Amino acid sequence: MSLPAALLDRLRRVRLLALDVDGVLTDGRLYFQADGIEIKAFHTQDGHGLKLLKRVGVHVALITGRDSPMVSQRAAALGIDHVHQGCEDKLATLRGLCQRLDIELEQVAYCGDDLPDLAAIKRCGVGITVPNAPDYMHTHADWTTERLGGHGAVREICDTLLESQGHWGAVLDTYLHGRT
Repeated sequence: MSLPAALLDRLRRVRLLALDVDGVLTDGRLYFQADGIEIKAFHTQDGHGLKLLKRVGVHVALITGRDSPMVSQRAAALGIDHVHQGCEDKLATLRGLCQRLDIELEQVAYCGDDLPDLAAIKRCGVGITVPNAPDYMHTHADWTTERLGGHGAVREICDTLLESQGHWGAVLDTYLHGRT
């Protein structure tokens, strides 16, 4: 994928990738068993991409409007420390997290797919959405991934961040030579 030089420059400065969950890390559909238990499907490539980002020092955060034990479980499995559920004001949550991490909003890439994500998308250094988001989200985002939410969009973001920040060659080398 070819991104504009100005966007690649902003991606080089990212120190935090913040993500909505439903519609970004998942396909946006909600699955419930007969007993009321919620089920979510997460793409394994997205998870590995997030681990790679963490290895190179990029913080990862999940900021979602819903509360779900599945999100807590997935975040724990990936070693994601910054998990904010039940957020009505995602931008306020993001600002607080930036303050705790001592980074600026300009150093944040945020990916969301619907109206509750819009303020964060507009005010972060890089605002990202997914192809399956409503049309008005694309108008306000700096970048729309090629892959759909829940189908590798987050991995696409991770790989692009790794490439833009000069880490991709080392990542490939690690796996080519069996050092994970």
